Amino acid sequence: MNIRYSFIIPVYNRPQEIDELLSSMRSMTFTRDFEIVIVEDGSTETSAHIIDQYKDELQISYYQKINTGPGDSRNYGMRKAKGNYFLILDSDVILPPNYLLEVDAFLSANYVHCFGGPDDAHKDFSSLQKAISFSMTSYLTTGGIRGRKNTIGKFQPRSFNMGISKEAFDASEGFGNIHPGEDPDLTIRLWKLNYDTALIANAKVFHKRRISWDKFYTQVHKFGLVRPILNLWHPETSKITYWFPSLFIVYTICAVVMAILGYWYFIAIWLLYLMIIFVNATINYNSPSIGVKSVIAVLVQFYGYGKGFLKSYYYIHLLKKVPEQKFKKLFFSK
Repeated sequence: MNIRYSFIIPVYNRPQEIDELLSSMRSMTFTRDFEIVIVEDGSTETSAHIIDQYKDELQISYYQKINTGPGDSRNYGMRKAKGNYFLILDSDVILPPNYLLEVDAFLSANYVHCFGGPDDAHKDFSSLQKAISFSMTSYLTTGGIRGRKNTIGKFQPRSFNMGISKEAFDASEGFGNIHPGEDPDLTIRLWKLNYDTALIANAKVFHKRRISWDKFYTQVHKFGLVRPILNLWHPETSKITYWFPSLFIVYTICAVVMAILGYWYFIAIWLLYLMIIFVNATINYNSPSIGVKSVIAVLVQFYGYGKGFLKSYYYIHLLKKVPEQKFKKLFFSK
């Protein structure tokens, strides 16, 4: 099969990120032509001047539109693209030189209509970015669901590093208007259409993520709000593991109460878990400072996600509220 690749990149007020991403794409070792489709999603600070710097080196198609969210912007880009396989990236990633070689080698040997790849922290990222990356990707926190090898169950690609064939896009009509959560929703709908998904473990991207604790909390809180909505839409995919951050919050409260009453066993287990996080992150990055920040990142992640999950579950599954009405900010109008 002759695979023609089109990168699809939505961007919103982040020209510096586009500059770094295009610079990394310029250094890729892939020898065949590929297209880059950049969709400016209603930005007031556009990337036009950045793209002009690369137009003689890279095949870039650039579109500007009103703000309708990243999912709809990806759909817009895929409708405009000339390729037959779409590689979807967030604007805050950087590609290693072998990225497209790894993707092409895998698809040439094991063609699949949708795939995802892992993300990691680049050696030049800040200590905060590395700590957040550890929290979001470690087996100790997420079980490797975001792209580590030997993931349990079907792999759900994430839109920071995701591929989908034109055929699968046309059949599914692409992303919905929820955000975040548009990527697992699309994946589940693809499964229902009998399209398989796969993890390409070697197709890694360096993911900058959020650059402050407040932004990270807001992001994971939204992740928690979205999951009960996805479970409502796709109940067959509901798992007990989605409850773990919420259960961590409950356990923490109970452990503190028991410690006040003189029973230290429960808080000791809690502290042991955080110590394991600290040691693992410290060894991974050879930095005690990043180890400490990783512990903080895990606490922020579990609290933000768990709180959002409980709130959404209460309103959506117990009070039977309509998601689009109760959580309007999670949905974009097309």
